[in-house]
Amino acid sequence: MSRQTVLALLRQREGDFVSGEEISRLLGLSRTAIWKAVDALRREGYLVEARTGRGYRLLDAPDALTEPEIRRFLGETGQVGRALVCLKEVDSTNLYAKQLAAEGAADGTVVVADRQTAGRGRLGRSFQSPGGQGIYLTALLRPDLPPEKLAPVTALAGVAVCRAAERVCGVSPGLKWPNDPVWGGKKLCGILTELSLEGETGRVQDLVLGIGVNVSQQPEEFAPDIREIAASLAYAAGHPVSRPALAAEIIREVDRLYDALKAEELGAYLAEYRRRCVNLGRTVRLLTPDGAGETAEALDIDRDFGLVVRTADGGTRTVRSGEVSVRGLYGYVE
Repeated sequence: MSRQTVLALLRQREGDFVSGEEISRLLGLSRTAIWKAVDALRREGYLVEARTGRGYRLLDAPDALTEPEIRRFLGETGQVGRALVCLKEVDSTNLYAKQLAAEGAADGTVVVADRQTAGRGRLGRSFQSPGGQGIYLTALLRPDLPPEKLAPVTALAGVAVCRAAERVCGVSPGLKWPNDPVWGGKKLCGILTELSLEGETGRVQDLVLGIGVNVSQQPEEFAPDIREIAASLAYAAGHPVSRPALAAEIIREVDRLYDALKAEELGAYLAEYRRRCVNLGRTVRLLTPDGAGETAEALDIDRDFGLVVRTADGGTRTVRSGEVSVRGLYGYVE
């Protein structure tokens, strides 16, 4: 705790020296406790200068997904992010959030990890989650809504990530249906939503919204099997991206989408989704679980965020689940 209080004081005076005597008087800490707190901060990556006769000053902070660094950018939110759990490593933030849900964690609790050892994507795929390079974040939501009202959550999260990236990084991603933020034909982010229902009543118990973002990887740092289909925000922007700043902005955007979902005011999200959707007006391939599929033309996004397509026989239908490949994207070139 002394480490956090010393950090908070140094941050208030950022760039200026604060004497050990003043820190001791303001925080009620001994000189030894102050030294230990500063040493702990340095080991965490904070650059703290100490000068005889002048005291300590904070020169730089690490690009760390810790609660002090995220809250530095976050500010107040309506619901999402009030409770924030930051982990150095976890198997999966979604699994951890489910565990917290079973233990009674509050609506809006957010779990953030620097690294996942068993990150998961849609359809049981793994999601590569190296330490120090991405954001792996799950929001635990307890909406008082029927399950059918929650179908748009994944699409809304795609819009939320795009908005956050645009604001923090200066990059304007597209959206590949149903929920992948993309740039330059490559995937920037994975989103996985999981719903728990009460067995007897079918009432929603909780919803975990998982978001994994590639932030700082260079192309050669991706594993060979995804190198041709993955990109990072720092590479897209052409400059470093602060992970805590981006995590805070994503949390704020999830808070906003949660309010919109509960109020059933999704018009602005639908309009933005249509504007960003890279499928529309293009040839797509509708894939089936057995690997077969058919080509079609993507026409529109309906009010429930389904993909309206025209098939080879001239008919139209709406795709609500499954996989859709876009010609020229993620390796689909046939």
